[in-house]
Amino acid sequence: MPNRAFFQFALRLLWAAPCSLLGALLGLSALLAGGRVHWADGALECYLGEGALASWLERHQPIAAITLGHVIFALRADDLRRWHAHERVHVRQFERWGALMLLAYPAASAWAWLNGEDAYFANSFEREAYLAEEKR
Repeated sequence: MPNRAFFQFALRLLWAAPCSLLGALLGLSALLAGGRVHWADGALECYLGEGALASWLERHQPIAAITLGHVIFALRADDLRRWHAHERVHVRQFERWGALMLLAYPAASAWAWLNGEDAYFANSFEREAYLAEEKR
């Protein structure tokens, strides 16, 4: 019979599943663009690789990695390694907040901005992730 830890993990997966499905679309796009997808440490890790699309995205948008539920999407494998601890915190945040994270994250950014702070770096979710990264 499965133990309690298994059931807790299954519940966290289900709670975050709507967001993970959105992330899976990014994973599928990575595969279709010649990237790679693999399961590691309780999350699906996806990256584009070294192709033209990754190079174009790197020049035209500021995001090296993003997490949606149990899916971490990065431009390159190096980005997955660089942002590992940071993005794992976001996975745990999705496990706590579930689909509400899709509202809570932008609300935290708006709150920071309305208080005259940086909408990204003063976002409470990002602060938690950067703190974990510093402890690494």
